[in-house]
Amino acid sequence: MNNFQGRIAVLTGAASGFGLEMARLGAQHGMKLVLADVQADALERAAAELRQTGAEVLARRVDVSQAVEVDALAAATRERFGVPHLVFNNAGVGAGGLVWETPATEWQWVLGVNLFGVAHGVRAFTPMMLEAASADPGYQGRIVNTASMAGLVSPPNMGVYNVSKHGVVALTETLYQDLALVTKQVRAHLLCPFFVPTGI
Repeated sequence: MNNFQGRIAVLTGAASGFGLEMARLGAQHGMKLVLADVQADALERAAAELRQTGAEVLARRVDVSQAVEVDALAAATRERFGVPHLVFNNAGVGAGGLVWETPATEWQWVLGVNLFGVAHGVRAFTPMMLEAASADPGYQGRIVNTASMAGLVSPPNMGVYNVSKHGVVALTETLYQDLALVTKQVRAHLLCPFFVPTGI
């Protein structure tokens, strides 16, 4: 994808860290931005900052672990701007501790956000992107999923986080292969950062 001007980006975890930095880059390149985050106050600050640059912004509080909320985000995106060209499934949470001491509620929380959040984003947005590709030979779509180095290795005291990020790696590698079966216009990419100051 070489031309970003006027194209549409959806970013989860957009109020801080990688999500906010990607949104800033999108604004610099003239993209229309759909910002999603569970932290309403931080989201509004991010949206205000980006609007001051002249970017068109739709900001929505979304808990990505909830399928219905991600579906609503997809519907709102299409209604406001159209089919996105970039979907950045980036929202994430962190947790640590010995595997056998991790409570069930923490497993549900971390897997809900880190893994199911990505799965919901893929499920909600990929069909409309494929539809756009079928209708327009010039359409280019990119799905970028944030995993972690913890999705490639398994350090101690990070069991639930490691599991969630290994799942994102497997999901994205499979998505890459699945998309290759049906199109060359929509592609999947994987981000595996090391430790960074994201506020996670």
